Amino acid sequence: MAQKIVTTLVDDLDGSELKQGEGKTITFGLEGSIYEIDLSEKNEKALRAALEPFLKAARNPSKSKSTSSASSTRSNKEELSAARSWLRANGHDVSDRGRIPATLLEKFRSAAK
Repeated sequence: MAQKIVTTLVDDLDGSELKQGEGKTITFGLEGSIYEIDLSEKNEKALRAALEPFLKAARNPSKSKSTSSASSTRSNKEELSAARSWLRANGHDVSDRGRIPATLLEKFRSAAK
């Protein structure tokens, strides 16, 4: 007996069903929490447009000097967690623990800009 499992991606904002290859899982953070949302291309553009003025005015904490190593470690863990989520959502195989290859981290960081 064979089984066929079908996964349907649904836009988390408007509930529309996304066709194969449509839409994207977006990972973002706010106040130390990491969030993921599945969006159609239209809603992804709307989210990016809404965030653009804030992103242009914001600082990237990983590029500024940290005053404490605990703060730096926390930021690094948050970035790695976000990177793992983003990489998985974009078709990359990444382990739950351990080092993430530099080439994959660069892809994540480039996409986050």
